[in-house]
Amino acid sequence: MARGTQTKGDAALRGITAVVAGLGAGELVAGAIPPHASPIAAVGGVLIELAPTWAIELGIQLFGSWDKVAILVSIVLVVVGLGAVAGLVERVRPPMGMIIVVAFGAAGLLAALLRGGNAMSGLPGLVGVVVAVLAFRLLPRALRRRPVGVLAAVPDVPEAAASDALEAAEPAPAAPEVGRRAFLAWAGGLTLVGALAAVGGATMSGLGRAGSAIASALRLPVPARPLPPIPAAAELAIPGLTPVVTPVADFYRVDTAFVVPKLAPEDWRLRIHGLVGQELELGWDDLVSFEFEEFDVTLVCVSNPIGGEYAGNARWLGTRIAPILDLAGPLPESDMAFSTSVDGWTASTPLETLRDPERSAILAIGMNGVPLPPEHGAPVRMIVPGLYGYVSATKWVTDIELTRFDRRTAYWTTYGWAPRAPVRLQSRIDVPQPGVALQAGPMQLAGVAWHPFTGIAGVEVRVDEGPWLAAELAAAIGIDTWVQWHLPWEATAGHHTLAVRAIGADGEVQTAARQGGIPDGATGHHSFAVRVEG
Repeated sequence: MARGTQTKGDAALRGITAVVAGLGAGELVAGAIPPHASPIAAVGGVLIELAPTWAIELGIQLFGSWDKVAILVSIVLVVVGLGAVAGLVERVRPPMGMIIVVAFGAAGLLAALLRGGNAMSGLPGLVGVVVAVLAFRLLPRALRRRPVGVLAAVPDVPEAAASDALEAAEPAPAAPEVGRRAFLAWAGGLTLVGALAAVGGATMSGLGRAGSAIASALRLPVPARPLPPIPAAAELAIPGLTPVVTPVADFYRVDTAFVVPKLAPEDWRLRIHGLVGQELELGWDDLVSFEFEEFDVTLVCVSNPIGGEYAGNARWLGTRIAPILDLAGPLPESDMAFSTSVDGWTASTPLETLRDPERSAILAIGMNGVPLPPEHGAPVRMIVPGLYGYVSATKWVTDIELTRFDRRTAYWTTYGWAPRAPVRLQSRIDVPQPGVALQAGPMQLAGVAWHPFTGIAGVEVRVDEGPWLAAELAAAIGIDTWVQWHLPWEATAGHHTLAVRAIGADGEVQTAARQGGIPDGATGHHSFAVRVEG
Protein backbone atom coordinates (compact mmCIF):
# COMPACT_ATOMS: atom_id res chain seq x y z
CA MET A 1 0.00 0.00 0.00
CA ALA A 2 1.43 3.36 -0.93
CA ARG A 3 2.38 5.58 1.98
CA GLY A 4 0.13 8.36 0.83
CA THR A 5 -3.04 6.28 1.00
CA GLN A 6 -2.92 5.78 4.78
CA THR A 7 -2.48 7.92 7.86
CA LYS A 8 -0.31 7.05 10.83
CA GLY A 9 -3.48 6.09 12.68
CA ASP A 10 -4.48 3.73 9.87
CA ALA A 11 -1.04 2.13 9.93
CA ALA A 12 -1.07 1.61 13.70
CA LEU A 13 -4.61 0.21 13.57
CA ARG A 14 -3.55 -2.18 10.82
CA GLY A 15 -0.82 -3.66 13.02
CA ILE A 16 -3.01 -3.82 16.13
CA THR A 17 -5.80 -5.57 14.24
CA ALA A 18 -3.40 -8.12 12.80
CA VAL A 19 -1.82 -9.11 16.10
CA VAL A 20 -5.16 -9.22 17.95
CA ALA A 21 -6.63 -11.43 15.22
CA GLY A 22 -3.58 -13.70 15.38
CA LEU A 23 -3.62 -13.81 19.16
CA GLY A 24 -7.31 -14.70 19.21
CA ALA A 25 -6.85 -17.44 16.63
CA GLY A 26 -3.98 -18.96 18.59
CA GLU A 27 -5.86 -18.92 21.88
CA LEU A 28 -8.95 -20.41 20.26
CA VAL A 29 -6.94 -23.33 18.91
CA ALA A 30 -5.22 -23.70 22.29
CA GLY A 31 -8.62 -24.13 23.91
CA ALA A 32 -8.96 -27.51 22.21
CA ILE A 33 -5.55 -28.89 23.29
CA PRO A 34 -3.49 -28.82 26.53
CA PRO A 35 -3.42 -25.30 28.00
CA HIS A 36 0.37 -25.09 28.12
CA ALA A 37 0.22 -24.81 24.31
CA SER A 38 -1.45 -21.40 24.64
CA PRO A 39 0.95 -18.79 23.19
CA ILE A 40 0.15 -16.30 25.96
CA ALA A 41 0.58 -18.96 28.63
CA ALA A 42 3.86 -20.08 27.12
CA VAL A 43 5.27 -16.56 26.97
CA GLY A 44 4.04 -15.86 30.50
CA GLY A 45 5.69 -19.03 31.78
CA VAL A 46 8.98 -18.12 30.14
CA LEU A 47 8.84 -14.62 31.62
CA ILE A 48 8.33 -16.07 35.11
CA GLU A 49 11.22 -18.49 34.63
CA LEU A 50 13.59 -15.79 33.38
CA ALA A 51 12.56 -13.04 35.81
CA PRO A 52 15.16 -12.08 38.45
CA THR A 53 14.34 -12.62 42.11
CA TRP A 54 13.70 -8.96 42.82
CA ALA A 55 11.16 -8.75 40.00
CA ILE A 56 9.26 -11.83 41.19
CA GLU A 57 9.27 -10.58 44.77
CA LEU A 58 8.08 -7.14 43.67
CA GLY A 59 5.28 -8.69 41.63
CA ILE A 60 4.10 -10.76 44.59
CA GLN A 61 4.21 -7.75 46.91
CA LEU A 62 2.34 -5.50 44.47
CA PHE A 63 -0.23 -7.92 43.08
CA GLY A 64 -0.30 -10.98 45.38
CA SER A 65 -2.62 -13.62 43.95
CA TRP A 66 -3.28 -11.32 40.99
CA ASP A 67 0.34 -11.46 39.80
CA LYS A 68 -0.54 -13.79 36.90
CA VAL A 69 -3.31 -11.43 35.80
CA ALA A 70 -0.81 -8.56 35.89
CA ILE A 71 1.55 -10.55 33.65
CA LEU A 72 -1.31 -11.41 31.29
CA VAL A 73 -2.35 -7.75 30.98
CA SER A 74 1.28 -6.74 30.44
CA ILE A 75 1.72 -9.32 27.66
CA VAL A 76 -1.45 -8.18 25.91
CA LEU A 77 -0.39 -4.52 26.14
CA VAL A 78 3.05 -5.35 24.76
CA VAL A 79 1.48 -7.34 21.89
CA VAL A 80 -0.85 -4.46 21.03
CA GLY A 81 2.01 -1.97 21.27
CA LEU A 82 4.26 -4.04 19.01
CA GLY A 83 1.40 -4.40 16.55
CA ALA A 84 1.07 -0.63 16.37
CA VAL A 85 4.84 -0.26 15.91
CA ALA A 86 4.82 -2.89 13.15
CA GLY A 87 2.08 -1.03 11.29
CA LEU A 88 3.90 2.31 11.57
CA VAL A 89 7.21 0.79 10.46
CA GLU A 90 5.55 -0.94 7.49
CA ARG A 91 4.16 2.43 6.40
CA VAL A 92 7.62 3.90 5.85
CA ARG A 93 9.92 0.89 5.41
CA PRO A 94 8.14 -2.16 4.02
CA PRO A 95 8.50 -5.08 4.64
CA MET A 96 10.09 -4.35 8.05
CA GLY A 97 6.68 -4.17 9.71
CA MET A 98 5.76 -7.59 8.39
CA ILE A 99 9.08 -8.93 9.70
CA ILE A 100 8.26 -7.59 13.18
CA VAL A 101 4.88 -9.36 13.13
CA VAL A 102 6.44 -12.65 12.01
CA ALA A 103 9.32 -12.39 14.50
CA PHE A 104 7.05 -11.74 17.46
CA GLY A 105 4.73 -14.56 16.44
CA ALA A 106 7.70 -16.87 16.06
CA ALA A 107 8.83 -16.00 19.59
CA GLY A 108 5.46 -17.12 20.97
CA LEU A 109 5.60 -20.25 18.84
CA LEU A 110 9.09 -21.09 20.12
CA ALA A 111 8.05 -20.51 23.75
CA ALA A 112 5.09 -22.88 23.31
CA LEU A 113 7.29 -25.55 21.75
CA LEU A 114 9.89 -25.30 24.50
CA ARG A 115 7.35 -25.48 27.32
CA GLY A 116 4.95 -27.94 25.71
CA GLY A 117 7.55 -30.51 24.77
CA ASN A 118 5.72 -31.81 21.67
CA ALA A 119 4.87 -30.71 18.15
CA MET A 120 1.19 -30.10 18.97
CA SER A 121 2.27 -27.43 21.45
CA GLY A 122 3.27 -25.21 18.55
CA LEU A 123 0.02 -25.51 16.59
CA PRO A 124 -1.79 -22.56 18.26
CA GLY A 125 1.23 -20.33 17.75
CA LEU A 126 1.56 -21.38 14.11
CA VAL A 127 -2.12 -20.66 13.43
CA GLY A 128 -1.75 -17.32 15.18
CA VAL A 129 1.23 -16.30 13.04
CA VAL A 130 -0.55 -17.26 9.81
CA VAL A 131 -3.72 -15.33 10.71
CA ALA A 132 -1.72 -12.27 11.82
CA VAL A 133 0.30 -12.23 8.58
CA LEU A 134 -2.82 -12.62 6.42
CA ALA A 135 -4.63 -9.82 8.25
CA PHE A 136 -1.59 -7.57 8.08
CA ARG A 137 -1.21 -8.22 4.34
CA LEU A 138 -4.84 -7.99 3.29
CA LEU A 139 -6.19 -5.14 5.42
CA PRO A 140 -4.71 -2.35 3.24
CA ARG A 141 -6.85 -3.48 0.31
CA ALA A 142 -9.88 -2.05 2.08
CA LEU A 143 -8.43 1.45 1.65
CA ARG A 144 -8.25 0.93 -2.13
CA ARG A 145 -11.89 -0.10 -2.62
CA ARG A 146 -13.43 1.38 -5.78
CA PRO A 147 -16.42 3.62 -5.02
CA VAL A 148 -19.82 2.81 -6.46
CA GLY A 149 -20.45 4.59 -9.78
CA VAL A 150 -16.82 4.69 -10.95
CA LEU A 151 -17.86 3.37 -14.40
CA ALA A 152 -20.15 6.33 -14.93
CA ALA A 153 -17.14 8.61 -14.57
CA VAL A 154 -15.59 7.25 -17.81
CA PRO A 155 -17.21 9.19 -20.69
CA ASP A 156 -17.81 7.98 -24.25
CA VAL A 157 -16.57 4.41 -23.55
CA PRO A 158 -18.84 1.40 -23.89
CA GLU A 159 -19.63 -0.20 -20.58
CA ALA A 160 -18.05 -3.55 -21.50
CA ALA A 161 -14.86 -1.89 -22.75
CA ALA A 162 -14.66 0.26 -19.67
CA SER A 163 -15.05 -2.80 -17.49
CA ASP A 164 -12.26 -4.65 -19.34
CA ALA A 165 -9.98 -1.64 -19.10
CA LEU A 166 -10.56 -1.24 -15.36
CA GLU A 167 -9.91 -4.92 -14.66
CA ALA A 168 -6.61 -4.76 -16.54
CA ALA A 169 -5.50 -1.55 -14.87
CA GLU A 170 -4.49 -0.78 -11.29
CA PRO A 171 -7.51 -0.13 -9.10
CA ALA A 172 -8.50 3.50 -9.05
CA PRO A 173 -7.85 5.30 -5.79
CA ALA A 174 -10.86 5.06 -3.54
CA ALA A 175 -12.93 7.99 -2.58
CA PRO A 176 -11.51 8.79 0.86
CA GLU A 177 -14.78 8.34 2.72
CA VAL A 178 -15.52 5.02 1.01
CA GLY A 179 -12.07 3.48 1.48
CA ARG A 180 -11.72 4.63 5.05
CA ARG A 181 -15.15 3.36 6.06
CA ALA A 182 -14.34 -0.03 4.58
CA PHE A 183 -10.95 -0.14 6.28
CA LEU A 184 -12.37 0.81 9.68
CA ALA A 185 -15.16 -1.72 9.29
CA TRP A 186 -12.75 -4.52 8.49
CA ALA A 187 -10.27 -3.50 11.19
CA GLY A 188 -12.96 -3.15 13.84
CA GLY A 189 -14.58 -6.43 12.86
CA LEU A 190 -11.33 -8.40 12.88
CA THR A 191 -10.26 -6.89 16.19
CA LEU A 192 -13.59 -7.78 17.79
CA VAL A 193 -13.50 -11.31 16.39
CA GLY A 194 -9.91 -11.74 17.62
CA ALA A 195 -10.79 -10.54 21.11
CA LEU A 196 -13.85 -12.82 21.28
CA ALA A 197 -11.78 -15.75 20.01
CA ALA A 198 -9.19 -15.16 22.73
CA VAL A 199 -11.88 -15.06 25.41
CA GLY A 200 -13.51 -18.15 23.92
CA GLY A 201 -10.23 -20.05 23.90
CA ALA A 202 -9.51 -19.09 27.48
CA THR A 203 -13.01 -20.19 28.48
CA MET A 204 -12.67 -23.54 26.69
CA SER A 205 -9.50 -24.37 28.61
CA GLY A 206 -10.41 -22.30 31.64
CA LEU A 207 -10.23 -22.93 35.34
CA GLY A 208 -13.97 -23.15 35.86
CA ARG A 209 -14.53 -26.08 33.52
CA ALA A 210 -11.45 -27.95 34.72
CA GLY A 211 -12.27 -27.29 38.34
CA SER A 212 -15.80 -28.64 38.08
CA ALA A 213 -14.63 -31.67 36.10
CA ILE A 214 -11.96 -32.54 38.65
CA ALA A 215 -14.31 -31.93 41.57
CA SER A 216 -16.97 -34.19 40.08
CA ALA A 217 -14.40 -36.92 39.46
CA LEU A 218 -13.02 -36.86 42.99
CA ARG A 219 -14.62 -39.03 45.63
CA LEU A 220 -13.00 -38.13 48.90
CA PRO A 221 -12.29 -41.08 51.21
CA VAL A 222 -13.80 -41.05 54.69
CA PRO A 223 -11.12 -40.03 57.20
CA ALA A 224 -10.14 -42.81 59.59
CA ARG A 225 -9.99 -40.32 62.47
CA PRO A 226 -12.13 -37.27 61.66
CA LEU A 227 -11.41 -34.15 63.69
CA PRO A 228 -14.12 -32.64 65.85
CA PRO A 229 -15.77 -29.42 64.65
CA ILE A 230 -13.82 -26.20 65.20
CA PRO A 231 -14.63 -25.15 68.80
CA ALA A 232 -16.70 -22.02 69.17
CA ALA A 233 -14.11 -20.62 71.58
CA ALA A 234 -11.56 -20.54 68.73
CA GLU A 235 -13.53 -17.84 66.90
CA LEU A 236 -13.74 -14.43 68.61
CA ALA A 237 -16.30 -13.07 66.11
CA ILE A 238 -14.85 -9.56 66.15
CA PRO A 239 -15.77 -7.59 63.00
CA GLY A 240 -12.75 -7.26 60.74
CA LEU A 241 -10.82 -10.07 62.41
CA THR A 242 -9.48 -12.82 60.13
CA PRO A 243 -11.65 -15.96 60.53
CA VAL A 244 -9.90 -18.88 62.19
CA VAL A 245 -10.64 -21.07 59.14
CA THR A 246 -9.93 -19.40 55.82
CA PRO A 247 -12.67 -20.00 53.22
CA VAL A 248 -11.36 -21.80 50.14
CA ALA A 249 -12.27 -18.87 47.90
CA ASP A 250 -10.23 -16.49 50.09
CA PHE A 251 -7.17 -18.68 50.57
CA TYR A 252 -4.06 -17.00 49.21
CA ARG A 253 -2.41 -18.32 46.08
CA VAL A 254 1.26 -17.69 45.30
CA ASP A 255 2.99 -19.94 42.76
CA THR A 256 4.82 -19.80 39.44
CA ALA A 257 2.12 -21.50 37.34
CA PHE A 258 0.94 -18.97 34.75
CA VAL A 259 -1.85 -21.38 33.77
CA VAL A 260 -3.29 -23.60 36.49
CA PRO A 261 -2.46 -27.25 35.67
CA LYS A 262 -5.57 -29.34 35.07
CA LEU A 263 -4.66 -32.89 36.01
CA ALA A 264 -7.52 -35.38 36.31
CA PRO A 265 -7.27 -38.02 39.07
CA GLU A 266 -7.11 -40.88 36.58
CA ASP A 267 -4.13 -39.23 34.89
CA TRP A 268 -2.23 -38.51 38.11
CA ARG A 269 0.86 -40.58 38.94
CA LEU A 270 3.42 -40.16 41.71
CA ARG A 271 6.91 -41.56 41.18
CA ILE A 272 9.19 -42.01 44.21
CA HIS A 273 12.78 -42.78 43.27
CA GLY A 274 16.41 -41.80 43.80
CA LEU A 275 18.25 -42.97 46.91
CA VAL A 276 15.71 -45.68 47.70
CA GLY A 277 15.80 -49.43 48.02
CA GLN A 278 12.92 -49.85 45.55
CA GLU A 279 11.43 -47.34 43.15
CA LEU A 280 7.70 -46.79 43.69
CA GLU A 281 4.92 -45.46 41.47
CA LEU A 282 1.38 -44.73 42.68
CA GLY A 283 -1.84 -43.93 40.87
CA TRP A 284 -4.98 -42.35 42.30
CA ASP A 285 -6.52 -45.67 43.32
CA ASP A 286 -3.28 -46.65 45.05
CA LEU A 287 -3.20 -43.40 46.96
CA VAL A 288 -6.76 -43.54 48.28
CA SER A 289 -6.13 -47.07 49.55
CA PHE A 290 -3.97 -45.56 52.31
CA GLU A 291 -5.41 -44.29 55.57
CA PHE A 292 -6.66 -40.72 55.38
CA GLU A 293 -6.99 -38.23 58.22
CA GLU A 294 -7.96 -34.59 58.76
CA PHE A 295 -5.34 -32.02 59.71
CA ASP A 296 -5.70 -28.37 60.69
CA VAL A 297 -2.65 -26.56 59.30
CA THR A 298 -1.76 -22.92 58.68
CA LEU A 299 0.27 -22.32 55.53
CA VAL A 300 2.50 -19.27 55.10
CA CYS A 301 4.29 -17.95 52.02
CA VAL A 302 7.91 -16.93 52.52
CA SER A 303 7.08 -13.75 50.57
CA ASN A 304 4.60 -12.72 53.25
CA PRO A 305 5.67 -9.29 54.54
CA ILE A 306 5.26 -8.24 58.16
CA GLY A 307 1.52 -7.89 58.66
CA GLY A 308 0.86 -9.44 55.25
CA GLU A 309 -2.01 -11.62 54.09
CA TYR A 310 -0.15 -14.48 52.41
CA ALA A 311 -1.10 -16.87 55.18
CA GLY A 312 -4.18 -19.04 55.57
CA ASN A 313 -5.58 -21.79 57.75
CA ALA A 314 -7.57 -24.77 56.48
CA ARG A 315 -8.66 -28.26 57.42
CA TRP A 316 -6.87 -30.59 55.03
CA LEU A 317 -7.76 -34.18 54.15
CA GLY A 318 -4.67 -36.22 53.45
CA THR A 319 -2.54 -39.27 54.08
CA ARG A 320 0.83 -39.17 55.81
CA ILE A 321 3.86 -39.15 53.54
CA ALA A 322 6.16 -41.14 55.85
CA PRO A 323 4.51 -44.57 55.38
CA ILE A 324 4.60 -44.11 51.59
CA LEU A 325 8.28 -43.18 51.65
CA ASP A 326 8.98 -46.17 53.88
CA LEU A 327 7.60 -48.47 51.17
CA ALA A 328 10.35 -47.20 48.87
CA GLY A 329 12.99 -47.65 51.58
CA PRO A 330 15.04 -44.42 51.81
CA LEU A 331 18.77 -45.09 51.92
CA PRO A 332 20.68 -43.79 54.98
CA GLU A 333 22.65 -41.26 52.92
CA SER A 334 19.52 -39.41 51.68
CA ASP A 335 18.59 -36.21 53.52
CA MET A 336 16.30 -34.38 51.07
CA ALA A 337 13.04 -35.03 49.21
CA PHE A 338 13.18 -33.24 45.87
CA SER A 339 9.54 -32.88 44.84
CA THR A 340 8.39 -31.83 41.38
CA SER A 341 5.08 -30.41 40.19
CA VAL A 342 3.43 -31.46 36.94
CA ASP A 343 4.51 -28.11 35.47
CA GLY A 344 8.16 -28.61 36.44
CA TRP A 345 8.37 -26.50 39.61
CA THR A 346 10.54 -28.06 42.34
CA ALA A 347 10.99 -27.91 46.11
CA SER A 348 13.62 -29.34 48.44
CA THR A 349 12.25 -30.64 51.76
CA PRO A 350 14.39 -31.99 54.60
CA LEU A 351 13.68 -35.72 54.66
CA GLU A 352 13.69 -35.78 58.45
CA THR A 353 10.63 -33.48 58.53
CA LEU A 354 8.67 -35.77 56.22
CA ARG A 355 9.46 -38.83 58.36
CA ASP A 356 9.05 -37.10 61.74
CA PRO A 357 6.21 -38.98 63.54
CA GLU A 358 5.35 -35.79 65.46
CA ARG A 359 4.84 -33.72 62.30
CA SER A 360 1.77 -34.14 60.07
CA ALA A 361 3.49 -34.11 56.68
CA ILE A 362 0.83 -35.24 54.23
CA LEU A 363 -0.28 -35.68 50.64
CA ALA A 364 -3.53 -33.69 50.65
CA ILE A 365 -6.54 -34.16 48.38
CA GLY A 366 -9.22 -32.21 50.29
CA MET A 367 -9.57 -28.73 51.75
CA ASN A 368 -12.25 -27.56 54.18
CA GLY A 369 -14.46 -30.54 53.38
CA VAL A 370 -14.34 -30.25 49.58
CA PRO A 371 -12.01 -31.70 46.93
CA LEU A 372 -8.80 -29.76 46.53
CA PRO A 373 -9.39 -26.99 43.94
CA PRO A 374 -7.04 -26.90 40.91
CA GLU A 375 -5.54 -23.57 41.93
CA HIS A 376 -4.54 -25.09 45.26
CA GLY A 377 -2.93 -28.20 43.82
CA ALA A 378 -5.57 -30.72 42.70
CA PRO A 379 -5.59 -33.58 42.59
CA VAL A 380 -2.70 -33.99 45.08
CA ARG A 381 -0.37 -31.58 46.87
CA MET A 382 2.08 -31.68 49.75
CA ILE A 383 1.48 -30.07 53.15
CA VAL A 384 4.27 -29.92 55.75
CA PRO A 385 3.47 -27.96 58.94
CA GLY A 386 6.14 -25.52 60.07
CA LEU A 387 7.94 -25.06 56.75
CA TYR A 388 7.46 -22.27 54.24
CA GLY A 389 5.69 -23.41 51.09
CA TYR A 390 8.63 -22.98 48.75
CA VAL A 391 10.46 -25.86 50.45
CA SER A 392 7.50 -28.09 51.20
CA ALA A 393 4.03 -27.35 49.82
CA THR A 394 4.42 -28.65 46.25
CA LYS A 395 1.15 -28.38 44.33
CA TRP A 396 0.20 -30.84 41.59
CA VAL A 397 2.99 -33.10 42.87
CA THR A 398 3.94 -35.95 40.52
CA ASP A 399 7.53 -36.83 41.47
CA ILE A 400 9.55 -37.20 44.69
CA GLU A 401 13.24 -37.97 44.37
CA LEU A 402 15.11 -38.85 47.55
CA THR A 403 18.55 -37.28 47.25
CA ARG A 404 20.92 -34.96 49.12
CA PHE A 405 21.07 -31.21 49.63
CA ASP A 406 24.64 -31.19 48.32
CA ARG A 407 23.48 -32.75 45.03
CA ARG A 408 20.23 -31.02 44.07
CA THR A 409 19.02 -27.42 44.12
CA ALA A 410 15.30 -26.62 43.87
CA TYR A 411 13.55 -23.81 42.00
CA TRP A 412 13.73 -21.03 44.59
CA THR A 413 17.04 -22.03 46.14
CA THR A 414 18.66 -21.38 42.75
CA TYR A 415 17.61 -17.75 43.29
CA GLY A 416 19.41 -17.54 46.62
CA TRP A 417 16.64 -18.53 49.01
CA ALA A 418 17.53 -20.70 52.00
CA PRO A 419 17.34 -24.47 51.29
CA ARG A 420 15.76 -25.10 54.72
CA ALA A 421 13.11 -22.64 55.83
CA PRO A 422 11.09 -23.09 59.04
CA VAL A 423 8.19 -20.65 59.36
CA ARG A 424 9.04 -17.61 61.47
CA LEU A 425 7.15 -16.75 64.65
CA GLN A 426 4.74 -14.01 63.56
CA SER A 427 1.73 -11.96 64.66
CA ARG A 428 -0.52 -9.45 62.97
CA ILE A 429 -2.99 -6.72 63.88
CA ASP A 430 -6.25 -7.02 61.91
CA VAL A 431 -8.38 -4.60 63.97
CA PRO A 432 -8.08 -1.67 63.48
CA GLN A 433 -6.72 -1.31 59.99
CA PRO A 434 -4.00 1.25 59.17
CA GLY A 435 -5.32 4.56 57.87
CA VAL A 436 -8.83 4.14 59.29
CA ALA A 437 -10.01 7.06 61.43
CA LEU A 438 -11.04 5.90 64.91
CA GLN A 439 -13.32 7.40 67.54
CA ALA A 440 -12.12 7.92 71.09
CA GLY A 441 -13.48 5.42 73.59
CA PRO A 442 -13.34 1.70 74.33
CA MET A 443 -12.54 -0.64 71.44
CA GLN A 444 -10.92 -3.99 70.72
CA LEU A 445 -7.50 -4.53 69.25
CA ALA A 446 -7.42 -7.94 67.59
CA GLY A 447 -5.47 -10.11 65.20
CA VAL A 448 -3.84 -13.50 64.67
CA ALA A 449 -0.50 -15.09 65.56
CA TRP A 450 1.18 -18.25 64.30
CA HIS A 451 4.16 -20.51 64.76
CA PRO A 452 3.23 -23.81 63.05
CA PHE A 453 4.61 -27.00 64.61
CA THR A 454 5.46 -25.04 67.75
CA GLY A 455 2.30 -23.22 68.79
CA ILE A 456 1.55 -19.87 70.42
CA ALA A 457 1.81 -19.30 74.17
CA GLY A 458 0.97 -15.61 74.25
CA VAL A 459 0.56 -12.33 72.39
CA GLU A 460 1.52 -8.88 73.67
CA VAL A 461 0.46 -5.45 72.40
CA ARG A 462 2.08 -2.07 72.94
CA VAL A 463 0.53 1.37 72.44
CA ASP A 464 3.06 4.12 71.74
CA GLU A 465 6.07 3.61 74.03
CA GLY A 466 4.07 2.06 76.84
CA PRO A 467 4.56 -1.38 78.36
CA TRP A 468 3.81 -4.61 76.55
CA LEU A 469 0.31 -5.71 77.55
CA ALA A 470 -0.78 -9.35 77.47
CA ALA A 471 -3.64 -9.98 75.04
CA GLU A 472 -6.25 -12.67 75.54
CA LEU A 473 -6.00 -15.67 73.23
CA ALA A 474 -8.88 -17.53 71.69
CA ALA A 475 -8.89 -21.30 72.05
CA ALA A 476 -6.11 -22.85 69.99
CA ILE A 477 -7.10 -25.50 67.45
CA GLY A 478 -3.63 -27.00 67.60
CA ILE A 479 0.06 -26.19 67.43
CA ASP A 480 0.02 -26.20 63.62
CA THR A 481 -2.53 -23.38 63.27
CA TRP A 482 -2.73 -19.72 63.99
CA VAL A 483 -4.68 -18.40 66.95
CA GLN A 484 -6.82 -15.29 67.30
CA TRP A 485 -6.14 -12.72 70.04
CA HIS A 486 -7.77 -9.54 71.33
CA LEU A 487 -7.07 -6.75 73.82
CA PRO A 488 -9.51 -4.08 75.12
CA TRP A 489 -8.18 -0.55 74.57
CA GLU A 490 -9.44 2.80 75.80
CA ALA A 491 -8.50 4.97 72.86
CA THR A 492 -7.74 8.64 73.53
CA ALA A 493 -7.76 11.44 70.95
CA GLY A 494 -4.57 11.94 68.99
CA HIS A 495 -2.05 9.92 67.05
CA HIS A 496 -0.91 6.56 68.41
CA THR A 497 1.39 3.75 67.32
CA LEU A 498 0.25 0.16 67.75
CA ALA A 499 2.61 -2.83 67.79
CA VAL A 500 2.22 -6.56 68.44
CA ARG A 501 4.55 -9.46 69.17
CA ALA A 502 3.98 -13.15 69.76
CA ILE A 503 5.49 -15.62 72.20
CA GLY A 504 5.99 -19.17 71.02
CA ALA A 505 5.12 -22.25 73.01
CA ASP A 506 8.86 -22.90 73.22
CA GLY A 507 9.43 -19.54 74.93
CA GLU A 508 10.73 -17.68 71.87
CA VAL A 509 9.73 -14.00 71.74
CA GLN A 510 9.11 -12.54 68.32
CA THR A 511 12.08 -10.40 67.34
CA ALA A 512 11.82 -6.69 66.59
CA ALA A 513 14.70 -6.88 64.09
CA ARG A 514 13.32 -6.17 60.66
CA GLN A 515 14.28 -8.38 57.71
CA GLY A 516 12.74 -8.82 54.29
CA GLY A 517 11.46 -12.09 52.91
CA ILE A 518 14.75 -13.09 51.31
CA PRO A 519 16.37 -15.49 52.13
CA ASP A 520 14.19 -17.26 54.71
CA GLY A 521 11.19 -15.16 55.72
CA ALA A 522 10.45 -11.67 57.03
CA THR A 523 10.96 -10.71 60.67
CA GLY A 524 9.95 -7.74 62.84
CA HIS A 525 6.94 -6.47 64.76
CA HIS A 526 3.76 -5.51 62.94
CA SER A 527 3.43 -1.85 63.84
CA PHE A 528 1.57 1.14 62.38
CA ALA A 529 0.15 4.55 63.33
CA VAL A 530 -3.54 5.32 63.88
CA ARG A 531 -5.45 8.57 64.32
CA VAL A 532 -8.12 8.79 67.01
CA GLU A 533 -10.68 11.59 66.79
CA GLY A 534 -12.05 13.05 70.00
